[in-house]
Amino acid sequence: MASPIYYLRQAQEFKHPIPGMPRCNGKIFLSVCNYLIKLCQQDDKVISLLEQLNDSVKKGSTLEDQSFTILLRSFVKELKQFNRLEGLADILRKVEQVKEKIKEQCTAVSWKMLTPKTSMVSLFHFDSLLDDLNLIMIQKYETSFDVKDQIRTIVEELKSLQSFLEDMEVQKHPELEGFLIKTSNIAYEVLYILTSYAPVWYLSLRLPQVMEKIKHIRLPLEKLNKYPAEQVSSQDEKPLEDIVVDFHVETNRISGMLKDVENPSQKAPFIEKDISDVLDDEANEITEILLGNQKEQQIISIWGMPGLGKTTLAKKIFNDDTIVQHFHIRTFCVFSQTYDKKNTLIAILTSMSSLERDELSKLDEDTLGGKIYKSLCGKGIRYLIILDDIWEDVWSDLHRYFPENQSESRLLFTTRFEKIGSQASDKSIVRNLRFLTDDECWKLLKIKVFHNVQLEDIGRKIASKCGGLPLAVIVIAAVLANMKKNKTKWEEVAQSLSTHISKDNSCMKKLELSYSYLPMHLKPCFLYFGAFEEDTEIPVQKLISLWVSEGFVQKGKQKNSNDVSYGYLIDLISRGLVQVGKRRSNGGVKTCYVHDLLHEMCLTIAEKYNFMKVIKGQLPIYVPHHRLSILSRSITHFSRPFGLHVCSMLGYLLEPSRFIFSNMKLVKVLDLSIKWLRETKIEKLDLLSFFRASSLPSSIGLCRNLEYLFMDTFKDGHLENTIKMVKLRHVHFKGEVLWDEREIMYESFQKNNLEALSTFLIEDENDLKFLRCSPFLRRLKCKFSSNYNPSKPYSYPILNFLNHLESLSIFFMANGHLSNLISLPLNLKKLTLTYFNLNSKEMKIIGELPKLEVLKLESCSIEDYQWNPNEDEFQQLRFLKLVSTWVELNVSSDHFPRLEQLVLTESDTLIPSNLGDIPTLMKIEVKWCKKQVEEAALKILEEQQDNGNELLNVTIISSGRSG
Repeated sequence: MASPIYYLRQAQEFKHPIPGMPRCNGKIFLSVCNYLIKLCQQDDKVISLLEQLNDSVKKGSTLEDQSFTILLRSFVKELKQFNRLEGLADILRKVEQVKEKIKEQCTAVSWKMLTPKTSMVSLFHFDSLLDDLNLIMIQKYETSFDVKDQIRTIVEELKSLQSFLEDMEVQKHPELEGFLIKTSNIAYEVLYILTSYAPVWYLSLRLPQVMEKIKHIRLPLEKLNKYPAEQVSSQDEKPLEDIVVDFHVETNRISGMLKDVENPSQKAPFIEKDISDVLDDEANEITEILLGNQKEQQIISIWGMPGLGKTTLAKKIFNDDTIVQHFHIRTFCVFSQTYDKKNTLIAILTSMSSLERDELSKLDEDTLGGKIYKSLCGKGIRYLIILDDIWEDVWSDLHRYFPENQSESRLLFTTRFEKIGSQASDKSIVRNLRFLTDDECWKLLKIKVFHNVQLEDIGRKIASKCGGLPLAVIVIAAVLANMKKNKTKWEEVAQSLSTHISKDNSCMKKLELSYSYLPMHLKPCFLYFGAFEEDTEIPVQKLISLWVSEGFVQKGKQKNSNDVSYGYLIDLISRGLVQVGKRRSNGGVKTCYVHDLLHEMCLTIAEKYNFMKVIKGQLPIYVPHHRLSILSRSITHFSRPFGLHVCSMLGYLLEPSRFIFSNMKLVKVLDLSIKWLRETKIEKLDLLSFFRASSLPSSIGLCRNLEYLFMDTFKDGHLENTIKMVKLRHVHFKGEVLWDEREIMYESFQKNNLEALSTFLIEDENDLKFLRCSPFLRRLKCKFSSNYNPSKPYSYPILNFLNHLESLSIFFMANGHLSNLISLPLNLKKLTLTYFNLNSKEMKIIGELPKLEVLKLESCSIEDYQWNPNEDEFQQLRFLKLVSTWVELNVSSDHFPRLEQLVLTESDTLIPSNLGDIPTLMKIEVKWCKKQVEEAALKILEEQQDNGNELLNVTIISSGRSG
């Protein structure tokens, strides 16, 4: 039997104040504990009292119930009055009374007040919630026999609901989203209950209530599974909460369908008149293609985000005099998201003939399509069909009605989706309509707003903040036109431009239509852009890692989660919702962003669906959201309790209090800008999957479920207990990441799941031992130090065992030594070498890598300054970059047969003229090089243009150096 003093010591260790209880009462409680320690003997009643007291206080501390605080305060007050053991029976009775009243209060309190509801979920996210429940059940309740079976039953029931929901997705059932919202909110509720450290009696009270909710959802799901959707009665009784959710989902679905089919001549005349002049170059280019000599039918697709002026451009082309004279039949057909095939066919026929709509409406679709085909297939007939704002699956339904004659006929699409044009035909010409320049935005703004010289500076600032979107310029011009031409007023507009534009309903509806059309799994990914500051380019590696950690990404058996997540990003880009910031050397996306108007839309929708709370001012006392983005840099303190429901927190924290992390039991993502992170209890965050900060808590190595670890400063980071971080996949440090050598030397170091690691210092055999335990590495950035095997001549570390490695960056720090590069992993696609002294043999090793596409040599020297590649080397090389590296490049067009881009930075390497004859070469970039290097690049450009090559682009950033 444990000593009563043991239980009192346990109670004394309870340091967290009870919600709503003043700190002085906590001191009273501790003083009572001290008093009882002196008083206690080996007495069963004392032990029973202290067990219950510790259980009620310590484990009930996170329940948001003020009645508990009041009752405990009263109990402590009466407890102080006892001064002898004979009064312990009364104390026990008081404890029982407190517990009974807590139970009554818990039954009365609605969980709607305790667990936030969200209307933004996906099947992949629900799957992630079930994984979290499994994890908590195993780690926290495997030995809690009183409730273990109840928890397991709930998890199994939720999994069975998941199978129903997956079947509904296959059937594209209209009620899927509503059921998914209800089921996900139950999963959130269970997670909250299990991570609240509630006592067993409390779990026994709450878990049966959860089971009742699950049963209530299961019944209609089973009915839907048994009968076709159309046979299920809509008259079944439902609780009010379910009716509200169903109504919310249905109204959102319908609102996305209310775009009427518009008359082309009446569509957007306001924008058309104003932005037509700034689209002259694009119109001339497309017109030239349409009037080309190609005999076969040709498809041209113009795509981009809403508001760029695609429709205006199409109308400008449609009404061009040369187009009118060239084509015998011209038709302009406007589509909507709610495509109706028969009405579309009727609209096309009425626009190309004198047939009446009433007569045509009596015909079936095949007959209507046949009439179109006959009208267009006559010998020598040239037709131009413009399909404006075309959505997915439309062309596959209509293409057979447009004959592929040999008379120079053309089809012009405008669309929000890149893939519609590329999928329509192998020979389609697909053009992404560009954003306007700042000067073009200013020109457009002046057309609408009377030009006042005194307002030009602020006017240009406003035009620039429109982000090149014509729609934004037009809307803000209307705001300014109705405002006094006052500099102060205009500056106010400039400060809150997106807010002003978002008040224009017609503008926002155009943007929201693209969002409503997104598949379910892409909606949370897109809304996540609202978590970042406006006008911010987001590193793609970080973004897709966040999506995976949040549970937005489908778990692939055949494909890596980050690759799947990257595919989601490419999909959003191809829909015109996300823009590419910078590209990688292999052509991939390095950074991305959303237009300010779309950013504002993300914030609005995220708030509406309770998906995320963005905090720009002071932090509210109670934040009922699963995700927080703190964009305010002035928050210095947090109220208690804080973070009980938070699953993700991003943004700025000057100095987070220790209790924040101890409270945030549900958190999976911490992406924080913190200058200094003192010791925390971060290892208590059982679900933590993503962590980024400027400093590293010493206990981070105890986070067993961490998958992504980012450190943003150039400080070296020391990781301990890495042997326990079996799920860690990505480690990105700007400084050097140092591992605990004791683990490598003395532990039975097991294989890990690392896929990306930077920056890793390789000094001795122990470091290589760690890499040998990382067989799944795909990307490695490392430094080779001269401390490697210092008793012997420097020997290059062999990395051939990294069979999955695709990207390798090596910084050679062994001053005074030759690199002695012996071999490289054969699967490499990208290689960056810095401070290497390379001889011809080592260059041959590099050249023979069968998959190498990207090569960067930075501050390297090559033997005798001569690079003489053989014709069988560098067969797949697409990108070559030389930085501060001088070499005579002896190559012809037979070398580097697939080279697309050459970059020279601070390099004196002269480019041989025959390099321009490589048929795949698209770009030469020269930065801060000598005059001769610049002249050599320009000479190649001139020669290629003389030979009719208009595809080569040469960019010069001059240093002004001569010689």
